[in-house]
Amino acid sequence: MATPLSADQLLKALRDEGLEVVEHRSWRTNNRNHKGLWGPAHGVMIHHTVTSGTASSVELCYNGHSALPGPLCHGVIAKDGTVHLVGNGRANHAGSGDDDVLRAVVAERELPADNEASTDGNRHFYGFECVNLGDGKDPWPAAQLLAIERAAAALCRAHGWSQRSVIGHLEWQPGKVDPRGFTMNSMRSRIGKRLGSSADGPAEPPPTKPRYEPFPGAAFFKAGRNSPVVTAMGRRLVAEGCGRYAVGPGPKWSEADRKSYAAWQRKCGYTGTAADGIPGKTSWDRLRVPNT
Repeated sequence: MATPLSADQLLKALRDEGLEVVEHRSWRTNNRNHKGLWGPAHGVMIHHTVTSGTASSVELCYNGHSALPGPLCHGVIAKDGTVHLVGNGRANHAGSGDDDVLRAVVAERELPADNEASTDGNRHFYGFECVNLGDGKDPWPAAQLLAIERAAAALCRAHGWSQRSVIGHLEWQPGKVDPRGFTMNSMRSRIGKRLGSSADGPAEPPPTKPRYEPFPGAAFFKAGRNSPVVTAMGRRLVAEGCGRYAVGPGPKWSEADRKSYAAWQRKCGYTGTAADGIPGKTSWDRLRVPNT
């Protein structure tokens, strides 16, 4: 049992373990605390994303989707071993699981089979989503496995837990298969060995965050998209005299956003279908949307 780490404590623990950590948008206040309790913390849960690509996976885990609002975890572990923090507090990742498993985690003993879904795991577990298709074929690079080991060990070290406080989603909730591609017993063995020595110490300082939002891709701008990037874009369009908003701009992509961006495209010299209101990389880079 433990009081969950603060945002600063979580960031420090991960970096002290030698991880490269990226702070994604407003991760410090991105949580589901209004839907239920967060804590006491009992352990760390490992998942795979069933997606490919770092940027899109991080964005999905930050925002969630219509059926499951974000954040979908606390950190996303990329193929290159970078940890992208997307949430701080209660997150939609564990779901309901087996209370016998929870008791085993608390007691740090061998896990029983998970055969029921009766206990809220989102309250008690930190969650890491690891970028992998989960099809048994997508590889797990050595850098990513090392980052999983380090991230889990960092939280265990911070709370005084052993490796038995780290479980996979498949060990918690019946019917789940993640993470698929390595065994949790092998990962716990790695974490245990790491906890037997001192932390690696901070990695090299992370690269300076870009001043402007990178182009998220045309597919990002679709009906129902809800993101602070859309608000920041709208404000820039208004500043450029291209705003076509009766109210706003706001975080949800709308027809007003499309018309405003079309006005910006025309201002940039585009005509016809090239000024359809869907951002392209060249016009986006010229707009210079500030980081959110």
